[in-house]
Amino acid sequence: MTVQTINRAGTLLLVVFTLTAPWVLPLFVDSFWVDIYSEILIWSLLAASVNLLFGYVGLLSFGQALYFGMGMYGVAIGIAKLGFGFWGGFGFGVVLATAMAAVAGVLAVRLTWHYFAIITVVFSLIFYFLALSWKPLTGGDDGLPFGMPPLISIGDFELTLTDPDVQYFFIVLMVGACYALMGRIISSPLGRAFVTVRENDLRASLIGLNVYMIRLSAFIVSGFIAGVAGALFALFGRYASANFMFYHVSGEAVVWAIIGGVGTLFGPIVGTSLLIVLREELSHVWAHYPILVGIVVILTVIFAPKGIGGIWTSLVHRFAGANAGKGGDQ
Repeated sequence: MTVQTINRAGTLLLVVFTLTAPWVLPLFVDSFWVDIYSEILIWSLLAASVNLLFGYVGLLSFGQALYFGMGMYGVAIGIAKLGFGFWGGFGFGVVLATAMAAVAGVLAVRLTWHYFAIITVVFSLIFYFLALSWKPLTGGDDGLPFGMPPLISIGDFELTLTDPDVQYFFIVLMVGACYALMGRIISSPLGRAFVTVRENDLRASLIGLNVYMIRLSAFIVSGFIAGVAGALFALFGRYASANFMFYHVSGEAVVWAIIGGVGTLFGPIVGTSLLIVLREELSHVWAHYPILVGIVVILTVIFAPKGIGGIWTSLVHRFAGANAGKGGDQ
């Protein structure tokens, strides 16, 4: 059995589990854990937006919370202030986040390394303080609640997110669609261009690739993904707040992506799941649980710099090598 075959089998197993487990989860756990898993899926999208930039293009962003917040406020303002319906509010949030990413990206992707990280934080802080000060529109420190979301209309068929099952499966569908989109992009020529630029941007430019446009494309797609996450979170909590635009939210997403494994499609889900479940379990027994979470992060960075996804890949290669050795002995 070759390494490539085992890799494909492992990836297929992970994809099948990811596509099936969420659908049967409500049958085996109570509503509390269904809500926690909904949060995990939403936050994993924010981590995935970090992973798309850092893991595939080599740009470490600490400003993804800006587009997450724009997605939240787009939904809240669209529904509470502009009277949009469900799809109108959801679309407004995603478009607002994507447009903001396009504007910020025009400037940000001209920079690399720590300069890029700093400017993404600056953008996030600017709009964080703007959201706090623009109280008539955003609610300022109090945030912007919008109560019950409008009905989801699909032709003559109507659903409501006040039904916990509808809300949960809507989140699963939207998150699944985003991961399918990212998988498609990563496996496309554009995705291969991302990796080429990450590995060596000078050589990429010498073979005719437009490094600036490739980075800008990745930045806009990552803003779109973060915006979808923000829009979903607003609908989940019926609320938008400037606090979710602060850079510490981006920092958490970076940690989730690193723990799960940057440069892997499902790494963000793994990292987000692990740390959020640890938070929920440990917070009941020890008020200073972030210390243990920090220890987990430090140990992962030291002993598994490629994250849990990297551990999985190493085990697959080791297993494939062992099988190849047995085959050779025969």
